[in-house]
Amino acid sequence: QVQLVESGGGSVQAGGSLRLSCVGSGLTYNTHYMAWFRQAPGKAREGVAAISPTTRLVHYADSVKGRFTVSRDNAQNTLYLQMIYLNPEDTATYYCAAAPYGTSGYSSMWSVVGTYKYWGQGTQVTVSS
Repeated sequence: QVQLVESGGGSVQAGGSLRLSCVGSGLTYNTHYMAWFRQAPGKAREGVAAISPTTRLVHYADSVKGRFTVSRDNAQNTLYLQMIYLNPEDTATYYCAAAPYGTSGYSSMWSVVGTYKYWGQGTQVTVSS
């Protein structure tokens, strides 16, 4: 059974930082694209960042470029999201997701929810002004 478990969320003031982690089990981590999504109340789930199995390719949403950094440690089956200069618009539940390597059209579909086969339960990030 595949499990993705996020952690590291919390409440911070604007300008602060957080580091999210996602530990996977039941899947071969280094054969999956990994991504972070977020969903704010009343809004659709949106792709934030994604990284290829070898870390050679990364993708970011325009809204987080320069502030968020995605990374992974395949030996530890762990995905990270370092977030700095947080603002209230970053408030959301953050989810990690996995898609098998070789998923057709991944580079153009990295931010699409339906691209991913496995999902975590989410971790809440709240940024106050």
